Amino acid sequence: MESGRNILIVEDEPLIAMMLEDFLESLGHEVVGTCDSVAEALTHVARGGFDVAIVDVQLKDGERCWPVADRLAEAGKPFILATGGHVEPPPPEHAGAPVLSKPYTIDAIEPALAQACGG
Repeated sequence: MESGRNILIVEDEPLIAMMLEDFLESLGHEVVGTCDSVAEALTHVARGGFDVAIVDVQLKDGERCWPVADRLAEAGKPFILATGGHVEPPPPEHAGAPVLSKPYTIDAIEPALAQACGG
């Protein structure tokens, strides 16, 4: 594994976010922020300070993550799409983003991070 990365989590389920944070920290990464809505995530993206983001495709109240993915792509920040079930395919501009399926497993995280970061 490369040196630890600073990671932004966009996840609306607190228990899932906490589990992911535990997995990431045990792998030597640092979670620099956790957001549960598109608006909050956009604020964090604008602020920066992270290397890669893990973004849940569907957030609370039916919000989709695509505005966040668009902003990350514009900023040149790699990201992983997280999904817990069958959803429509991502828009073509985000079809190449790695996907991390829920329930998360610790063994799936590093390969997704490596793929997102070009490793």
